[in-house]
This record gives sequence, structure tokens and C-alpha cells, in this order.
Amino acid sequence: MKPTVYLTQNEDETIALGERLARRWPVPVTILLIGDLGAGKTTLAKGLAAGYGGIRPEDVSSPTFPLIHEYGDPPSVYHVDLYRLETVAQVESLGLDEIFARPVAVFLEWAERFPTLLPRRRIEICISAQYDESENESRHIEVQEVGE
Repeated sequence: MKPTVYLTQNEDETIALGERLARRWPVPVTILLIGDLGAGKTTLAKGLAAGYGGIRPEDVSSPTFPLIHEYGDPPSVYHVDLYRLETVAQVESLGLDEIFARPVAVFLEWAERFPTLLPRRRIEICISAQYDESENESRHIEVQEVGE
């Protein structure tokens, strides 16, 4: 299947897109957020979390140092950042298999570095920042369902 492409012009549009996308896929769902540092992965995750768990976007932050943020009570959204991990064993120690087995939304940043650990069925969202001649920043977002 060919990716669907979106273009957002600012943070509010990126968050709104995340909310809309969350309505497309029921839980359980695993969503890879792929892009360079500063591409807008966490911004899109804010919208996805709002769409899946009614989480306020301002309550969502990057899980770079804690590695996993849980949102909701009980948790309905897991936001995982694998940037600082270097080996499959380190990733396996997080217990992602247990999280994948729950009826929740899982957002994974930097997971493309560990393809053998990913669920066969997943959504891959590639995000890149783009600048125009006026230095205005927009986001190019490609969404692809994998393993359907």
C-alpha cells in the first residue's frame, strides 16, 4: 500500500492531525514515529495521545530519559523512546512484548533501529521538517500501514 502524505504548517496542525489519525486505527495499535531529532515526533504523539486516551497534549512529553511514559489510569497510551538504547537486549529488558499484548496504543520513537523486535502489524509514520524561503517550518508526514 502506498503511504498517505500530509503537510502541516505548525504545531497545532500537527497535533490536530495526530488526533484525526488516532480515529483511523482501533487499539491495540503500535505506531512507529520515525524522523530526525526535532522532526516533530513528540508533537504528533501529543495529538495521537489526545485521540486515543483523551490525554491533554500539554501533558505529553518526550520519554527520552525515562524511556517510557504511560498515560491514562489505567494506562491507555504508552509512549516509548529507544533513542538512548543500543542493543536488542536493552530494548527487550523494557518488556515491550507485555505492552504490545495489552489493548492500548503504543507510540515508538527510534524503533526502526530494532526491526526484529517490532510487531508484524504496525503503523509507520515518517516525519520530516521542511523550511521555505521565509524560514517557515512545516512538517511532511507519510503514513503507512504495515503487515495488513
